[in-house]
Amino acid sequence: MRNLKLIDKFIFILNSVFAFALLLSYLLPHTPPKTFPLLSVLSLGVPLLILSNFIFLVFWVLRFKRQLLLSLIVLALGYNYVFSWFQFNGDTDVIEGNDLNIMSYNVRMFNAYEWVKDDDIPEKILTFIADKDPDVLATQEHAIGYKGIPKIYPYEYIVLKEKASEFGSAIFSKYPIINKGSVNFPHDGNNNAIFVDIVKKEDTLRVFNVHFQSLNIKAGIDDLQKEDSKKLMGRIGYGFKLQQTQAEMMMEEVNNSPYKTIIIGDFNNTAFSYIYNEIKGSRFNDAFLEVGSGFGQTFNLNYFPLRIDFAMIEKSIHIDNFKVFPVKYSDHFPILVNLSL
Repeated sequence: MRNLKLIDKFIFILNSVFAFALLLSYLLPHTPPKTFPLLSVLSLGVPLLILSNFIFLVFWVLRFKRQLLLSLIVLALGYNYVFSWFQFNGDTDVIEGNDLNIMSYNVRMFNAYEWVKDDDIPEKILTFIADKDPDVLATQEHAIGYKGIPKIYPYEYIVLKEKASEFGSAIFSKYPIINKGSVNFPHDGNNNAIFVDIVKKEDTLRVFNVHFQSLNIKAGIDDLQKEDSKKLMGRIGYGFKLQQTQAEMMMEEVNNSPYKTIIIGDFNNTAFSYIYNEIKGSRFNDAFLEVGSGFGQTFNLNYFPLRIDFAMIEKSIHIDNFKVFPVKYSDHFPILVNLSL
């Protein structure tokens, strides 16, 4: 730093802070939130840390300064970690034959409280689903009693945690459901994981639809600025601890599955988190990482692309395609995965 101008020294100090924070975030997938809840909050800011270090790298490259090595080394050390945020995948090979399309969609109670100022949101959601025509549809925050789901699904499983709940989770299927169950999380709220065993031809699959604890993050930057930072961090850290317990409960059921298994739904957390790492493990592929492209943003957040809805596919199942549809009928975007059995 001896040969740097004063402004360059200041920039390099900032660069060092962001580089250290990104390096620290590499520990997140291996650090249980119950042990360090506040550290887990850092997972939500990882996209900004990646972007910042990339900008610093470009800055020093353009200045022909050796300080570029700092961000270059940190980004290189987390190569796979960094590219869980952005993918360059193109078209993939499609195996013709016994295919299955599965959609996950947090429908936000079909806009029951008019978060979106549009009276036609329920009809638009249903038209969208009918147009994409998935074989299996998994919904979170499904308004109980809402009878508008297309009649193409003769089989369904809808679960409320409690009788007083306004919404729950649901799975709709074109193929027979021969078994079903619910992992009821022991926490207040409507979050849970449900599963069904579906049969298509000679294949039986177990499909989990999960909705982990919400962190109640507002979509607008103005909303965040109004919140007390200590209370916000405390609430998010507590939410991550609950998510860890919920993920452990679900994975106990997943590990008992006698069939090939798919986990799909709203994780309310990122690909940089402990629960993501524990669920993916060595058994599942993240469909976005295998065949997705771009940022894969699934949450309608104003200030950076956030991917919190996932499709985890058993490695023995071929993934043909993965798409996110940026339709603003909910605060989540629906995802669709195409599989060959």
